[in-house]
Amino acid sequence: MSTVKALRQPASLQIVSAGFLLFWCVLALFPIAWIAVMSIKAPLDAFAANPFDVILGPATIAQGNGLTLADIAAALLGGGLAIWFAIKVLPGLVARHVPPGYRPLGWILALIGYCIIVLLAGFILLPRLAQAVNAAMALDPVIGFTTQHYHAVWVENAFWQNFVNSAIVTTGVVTISLTVGTLAGYGLSRSGSNLAFWLLIGALVFRALPHSVLVAGYLPVFINSAELLRPLLGENAPTLYGQPLAVIIVLVSINQPFTIWMLRSFFQSIPAELDEAARVDGCTHFQAFRRVIMPVMWPGVITTGLFSFLLAYNDFLVTSLLLDQSDMTMVPAIAAYFNRETTTTDQVQAIAAAVSITAPLFLLVMAFQRQIVSGLTAGAVKG
Repeated sequence: MSTVKALRQPASLQIVSAGFLLFWCVLALFPIAWIAVMSIKAPLDAFAANPFDVILGPATIAQGNGLTLADIAAALLGGGLAIWFAIKVLPGLVARHVPPGYRPLGWILALIGYCIIVLLAGFILLPRLAQAVNAAMALDPVIGFTTQHYHAVWVENAFWQNFVNSAIVTTGVVTISLTVGTLAGYGLSRSGSNLAFWLLIGALVFRALPHSVLVAGYLPVFINSAELLRPLLGENAPTLYGQPLAVIIVLVSINQPFTIWMLRSFFQSIPAELDEAARVDGCTHFQAFRRVIMPVMWPGVITTGLFSFLLAYNDFLVTSLLLDQSDMTMVPAIAAYFNRETTTTDQVQAIAAAVSITAPLFLLVMAFQRQIVSGLTAGAVKG
């Protein structure tokens, strides 16, 4: 579809806009790409003054760790296929084979299966294929590459425990926030009373409070939770301080006002006539909400769930203040690497851990990109 000539941007403006966009992309992606390169090099290469030594890794190759042209081709092919499958194929498979009412469970199972396949192909199938080609053609490494820092982080330093703690916290925050947010957002969007307006204003004021205020307010309750719960649970009453449940409670308190506001905006973009039609067909209010409104709302729910996930996944202040060292999530655990006296090897391991936590974010965005765009568009129509 051609643009009307009067509305067409001049060439100079297009060049300037494209230049700013390219500059922003380079500025945003460079740190991630650079630390990813550093994480697969020997410490001498990772902190080298010459950027070409960081990229090519001569010291890493000298240690016997490197990639040949066959290895690079296999990695590019495997990575490209993995991205293509996540963007183009996986959403279609879930949409065709999973009933609408079971989409969340279907997505969870699909992502787990996708991760298993990618790990098996990336760490077993493709490396063996590349090794066979290297042996047949007697290829020499051209780029330094080592996974020893990732092995040290995940196996020797037991970073997988921090990953499990992050999974527990993020799952709890997203589940509770979306459950309460969808019910509250739906009720407030269909309510015409002044009380709904003041509830939303109160939620907005609560959302504006600094996170440290909420942590300080909850802290005495968490510390004394064993005494408070003893009349109900007896001598086995737990102390919430230092437990993931304490973090979930605080992060839900921080996130819930935003979730309610956002989901209310999405619900308002859905015509109330759908509720009325469902009621005429014999549905109760909750049945109309579950069977008619929620299937239409999934893009908005997924978008809001992503923001809730990012809040819990990237949180540092609340988790570092409320969790013990054994229950620490990934972000404060990585910060602990840099806050202590470390060698260059320890610093490269911290960089490898930082690169590791970005993988789930890219996976989520790639898998749910259509729902996120659809949800943001729907939420912008009316609110």
